[in-house]
Amino acid sequence: MNKISLAFALAFFIALSFTGCKSTKKVGTVEAGGAKTHNEFFALMQEQAFKYETLTARLNVDLNLPGNNMSSRVDLKMVKDSAFQLSVQPFLGIEVFRAEISVDSVKVIDRMNKRYVADNYANLKGQTPIEFNFYNLQALFTNHLFLPGQQGISPKQYNRFKLKQDGPAAEIQVEDVMGLLYTFMADGEEKILSTCITEPSDRYALQWDYADFRLADGQPFPMKMDVLVMKDGASQGGITLHFSRMQTDVPVKMDFSIPSKYKRITLSQIIKSLSSNKM
Repeated sequence: MNKISLAFALAFFIALSFTGCKSTKKVGTVEAGGAKTHNEFFALMQEQAFKYETLTARLNVDLNLPGNNMSSRVDLKMVKDSAFQLSVQPFLGIEVFRAEISVDSVKVIDRMNKRYVADNYANLKGQTPIEFNFYNLQALFTNHLFLPGQQGISPKQYNRFKLKQDGPAAEIQVEDVMGLLYTFMADGEEKILSTCITEPSDRYALQWDYADFRLADGQPFPMKMDVLVMKDGASQGGITLHFSRMQTDVPVKMDFSIPSKYKRITLSQIIKSLSSNKM
């Protein structure tokens, strides 16, 4: 696999790992006006979460990988609770890499090497240090609070979270069944400013930061996202997402046709290539 496809494949697995476009208005973070009750806080967070049924966006993506920095245009299409698709186009709008994540499977096309991956999550267990389901990843891309492994959050589940309100900030924590710790930081308007996921031994961590909140279709949305993967306290690479041309609730068509001459490979083969390639 060439360097460009390798780099964007790695960026993709870091994350598993939007009529005319409307202008956006910058929105600042807000200090809390006072401590809220536990249930009141989460009810407000759910009420003010970014709402959409479909979402499309143009992303400018900056990769910061060991020995390799690059930028590219990426088109994002998302259908809530169904699937989302990323099209990587580093050269003059020419797609070299496409990934689609659905509720039960992941598909990847590497056009420059004429090969692809198509697999379900059951076959991917154990191949990545931190495992996400579709709904967790969807929440990370849309600045939503989530319960590990769950599609949504009901009022009866608010007590699953630990909440600490300290002046202008709120810290929210929850563990999953495997002992992974999820820490969300929020401001006084219950907007999530960061999500950090660490495994029990603290060897691996994923940090997802949100910034540059602007109004998109009348709702605050972070137009900049910084993602960093840590291993044994050292950075393993990062990615910055700059959102533009964002739209919600417009018709979205997802195509993932695979040419007949493309070779099918496994996700483990891509991961092996990533780990052995010095780029």
